[in-house]
This record gives sequence, structure tokens and C-alpha cells, in this order.
Amino acid sequence: MSDAHRPCARLARRHLLQLGAVSAAALAFPALAQNRTIKLASTFDNSGPEKPIASGCFKGETAYFNAVNKAGGINGAKVELLMSDDQFKPDVAKANAQAFAADKSILGLLAPVGTRQAAAVMEAVHDMAIVGPITGTATLRKNSPPNVFWVRSSYDQEVDKLIRNALTLGITRIGIVHPNDPLGKSVLAAFERSMADAKLTPALVTTTPGTTSTEIEPAVQAAVKAAPQLMIMVMAGVVPLFVKAFRAAGGTSSLYGLSIGASTSNIEVLGAQARGIGFAIVVPSPFAPKHEIVRRYQTDMTASGWSDWSLPSLEGYINARVIAEGLKRAGPAVTRESLIASLDRIESLDLGGITISYGHGNRIGSQFVDVAVIGAEGRIVS
Repeated sequence: MSDAHRPCARLARRHLLQLGAVSAAALAFPALAQNRTIKLASTFDNSGPEKPIASGCFKGETAYFNAVNKAGGINGAKVELLMSDDQFKPDVAKANAQAFAADKSILGLLAPVGTRQAAAVMEAVHDMAIVGPITGTATLRKNSPPNVFWVRSSYDQEVDKLIRNALTLGITRIGIVHPNDPLGKSVLAAFERSMADAKLTPALVTTTPGTTSTEIEPAVQAAVKAAPQLMIMVMAGVVPLFVKAFRAAGGTSSLYGLSIGASTSNIEVLGAQARGIGFAIVVPSPFAPKHEIVRRYQTDMTASGWSDWSLPSLEGYINARVIAEGLKRAGPAVTRESLIASLDRIESLDLGGITISYGHGNRIGSQFVDVAVIGAEGRIVS
């Protein structure tokens, strides 16, 4: 290392020690003894109701960057991914994001989890890229600032795909249960549009108090009484609670869910009752090695010591792959501004099973949506 670089390296090491104050729950990769580092950060739920989705996503990001660092980094720089736990609380997510933004050595944010949490982060941070928020709420995207790069498809697209899939199976009596909050209201509007396009009338519309609410009994009873052919569940962590209560009450309808409900923990908790449930997915099945991106994901997860392949971790892996492409294109002297500019230049990036396109003001990277069914041993079959 040259004399010119030694002071920078000492400052970087000193700063990494100081960064532990960002949050009591802040975590980071082990320090990397390299000339240069690229610092990225993420705020998400690591101790609250949506931890399975959030921690799965972070695991996929970690696996990708572990592989990148082992191969020499990006433009010669190793990547450090920092994390702060927001407990699924929007105000904490905002505070975490503000702390990260105040640290000028951090170049970008990855994957805030949750509709209200992502909105809080977007409100707090305007001068660095926010890549891959883990929410498909379409209304949040309509007025999204130019520093936000969405990767996944929207819940509107997911719901439309689920309805069109049902129609191919001859299913026309379709109901929906959604939380009575911004997420649920946005998805309900999409459901009503897609049903109207199909010239269908909803068999049932019922609600729960909120995204994480466990007060599901009134909705369960309404669904059992209406007995639609299919119920679409707009739920994440409470999917097992609803499914078990619905079946215990005698509900026989087929069940579909959004991508946020298809976490490994949900499938494990449901056990045999998971079999046959359909979910919209916004990435390929993590068990489908026919896709190049899945083969690479499986290899890198295994190299990091993980074999619990899941949709959230594959989504995190893809988000990491996208921001890495931006970093690569920005060159060795990457800044916050040049990272945003280089992400904007990504068009028709084929990751091997999913394509990402930005540019010309577009900030919605992927249009991928499929329907998967839970098969034997919790396998996601699409």
C-alpha cells in the first residue's frame, strides 16, 4: 500500500468501529483488510413480526456479496453490508436511514422491508440509491423519487396474475381478505380492477385490522360462510394463522397468497396444510436450477453455509446483483451520485431467468410474476 493510501485505510477502519453506534442492533460483515471498501446498508425487521422475510432477504444479499468479495470485489473494492434492525416500525426505519445517510462513506441502501417502512426510508433519503424495497404496493411507486430503484413487480401485477391463473382453471367465484391499511387498500383496488376486467363480481371482500394483526377470526368466519372457490390472502407473517383457523372452521376454498406470504417460516409452520396453496412469486422458484440466476444463487448460498433456499433470500440475492451492476458500471471512483446515474443506465440486463430494465425515467426493474404451488416437503413448484 502506498503512503497516500495508508491514511485513508486508517480512517476507514476507525469509521467502521464508530458505525456500531448507528443502532443498538446494528450488524456488519467482518472487517475486510483491503485497500478500498464499498459500504452499503440496510434497515429492516430483524426482531419483529416480519423477520422471516427480512432476514431471508439479507441472507441472500450476504451470500452474493460473500461470493463477490471472494472473487476480488467490485472494481477491486470489497463490499461491506451494514444492517440496522427497525423492528418493523416506520419511525425506527426512518431514523436508521437518516443515520446511514449522514455517514458519507455509505453509498447506497438495500431493500427496506414493508410498505410504511419503505415510505419512511424514501422520505428520509434523497441523495443515495435505494435499491429493491421489499413491498409491491403500487401506490408507493407512483410518486417514487428518482433515487429509488424498484426491482420486484407490484402487488397489482401479482393479484392480476393470480386471477388470470384462476380463470384458466375454471375458477370464477373469487374472494379476498386484506388488511385495512394502505397496503391492503392498494391491493383491493387492484383486485377490483382485475375482477372487473374479467367481468367478474367478487364473491367476498373481508378485512383484518392491519398487516400484522392476529385478529383474523371475523374474516375467517366471513370466508367460511361465503365459501368462494378461491380466497386470495393479502397477508405476510399471519398467513399460517389464517389458514389454520380457516381449515379448522370448515373452510374448503382453495387459497392463494401474495409473494410476501411465501416465506420459509410460513411454509414450515403450516406443515402439511401448506400443500396445494398457491402464491404469486416475483422471482423464479429457488428450487428451479433451469434458471442461471437460481444456479448461481444456490452455489453462493451453499458456499456461505446455507441450504435453506427460499423466495425471500433469492429476492435479496437479485437485489444485491442489481446494485452490484450499478457499482461496477460506476467505476472505481464510485460516488452516491455516480451510482444513481449508473443504475439509471441499466437496460435489458439479463440475469438468467429475470430481466432488469431502468433508464428514461423508468424505475421499475422487473416485470416477472409467476404462480407457484407448495408441493411435497414444502417445495415451491412453478
